[in-house]
Amino acid sequence: MTTGKTFVSKHPLLQDKIGRLRHKGTHPADFRRLVGEITMLLGYEVLCDLKLDKADVQTPLGIWQGGKAAQEITIVSILRAGLGMAEGFMKLEPTARCAHIGVYRNEDTLEPVRYYARFPANIDKHYVVLADPMLATGGSAVEAIDILKNQGAKGIVFACIIAAKDGVSHVHKIHPDVPIYIGSLDEKLSDKGYILPGLGDAGDRMFGTV
Repeated sequence: MTTGKTFVSKHPLLQDKIGRLRHKGTHPADFRRLVGEITMLLGYEVLCDLKLDKADVQTPLGIWQGGKAAQEITIVSILRAGLGMAEGFMKLEPTARCAHIGVYRNEDTLEPVRYYARFPANIDKHYVVLADPMLATGGSAVEAIDILKNQGAKGIVFACIIAAKDGVSHVHKIHPDVPIYIGSLDEKLSDKGYILPGLGDAGDRMFGTV
């Protein structure tokens, strides 16, 4: 399903894997594996606007006139849960560069707090994929996009596995130019800013720190 710059997957295999990811009994090892598999399925769509240059390739029987990627890809993980998605993207495109933004949510104010950022050179020329499994209030995503734009990044897309409608609306209000790719869209947030029904804290479940 596509609405404006929001893309919500309806692929049955992806939805099956998201269902297993949500289950409260899923072991951290299986949780990490599923995050990677879901990311690879979603990543096919996330990278659909990658620019191509024309290229001729010599096959054993002739010349194939096709294309090759005209942009470098940078996967930007919002720490720490975004690391699991980075692994999935790197399996899809091993030559991609990796960058990291450390942002955590103040549990009292629900406001994002930045503590780390590291990027490759010339990120302004790259196809930039910002990755975080959960898009809840949208505060961390907006902060991370602000940081990327201040570094000169232009072609930014945001990828998440589960999002809340309020979070999507907040990101689009502040950054209407950034497409959002979503595995599953949930209706609402709890009083503490968690996605309902969601899956809990993705970072804790991924790394076994519940």
